[in-house]
Parts: sequence; structure tokens; C-alpha cells
Amino acid sequence: MTVRICFVCSGNICRSPTAEVVMRRLVSDAGLAGEVEVCSAGIGDWHAGDPADARSAAAMRAHGYDPSGHRARQVRRQDLVDHDLVVAMDRGHARDLERMLPAGSGCQVRLLLSYDPAAALIDVPDPYYGGPGGFDDVLAMIERACRHLLDEVRRTLPP
Repeated sequence: MTVRICFVCSGNICRSPTAEVVMRRLVSDAGLAGEVEVCSAGIGDWHAGDPADARSAAAMRAHGYDPSGHRARQVRRQDLVDHDLVVAMDRGHARDLERMLPAGSGCQVRLLLSYDPAAALIDVPDPYYGGPGGFDDVLAMIERACRHLLDEVRRTLPP
């Protein structure tokens, strides 16, 4: 059994690639690379083909992550068929994804911070228009939530 997860934000250059890179590392460190597949996408197509935002990439690198392979892409309706779980960074993304969800799809749409019982927020804030410290704050939120998400995914995998 393979669990397929896609993280989604606005343009796929800040929050969702950060979640993808963090989750990919957690999955690898847990020895689950063959059982959990991770990707990311954006609601809009305006950054398609672009690397992660330079500030987001810098925050990831400063914390030991490698965002270099990321290229932004737009989420497709097929993603909601091909993935078991699509994880939205905020309620607006979740609403957009729910509208795209094909009838009968087994895909679940969830908010990332819903996995973190200690989260003070519902939405992962968009750091794009703020200062560089916002990228570090978002990374820390994403790391905490992804650890809890991985714990939940582990419970669904066969022993």
C-alpha cells in the first residue's frame, strides 16, 4: 500500500513546497520512502515552472533542507483522483480543492494545521508579502504539523 499526499498552496512557491520538502525528509528518515509519496502544487498557474521563492528556499536551506529540485505546478483535477490526501495550507485552498473534487473520489482534503493539536491558527499564513522572518515561522509550523501528519499516516500503513 502506498499513501499519496499532495500539499497545496496559492502558487506552489512558498508554503506547499516547504511542506513537500519537510514531509519528504520525515518520510525518508522514518524509512517509509517506498510507502509514502509526496508532491505539491498550487491553486494558480502564475508560477508554473518556477523554483521555490528565494526567501522560502533560504529558510529551508538554513534548516538543512534542500529545495533545489522544486518546480511549481498547478494542481489538476486528476491530482484529486491520484492522491489519497490533498493537504491545503489554508481554508481558501481547501474550498477551491473541494470544488474540484470529482464525484466518487476517495481523496480526502484536509488543512495542514488540523494535524497539529497545539496549533494556534487554522491557516498557515502566507509569508510571501511579509519579511524574511515569516518564512522561518511558516517552516516551524509546517515541521510540527508534518510530524503529526506522518504519525497519522503511519497508523494507516500495514504492519
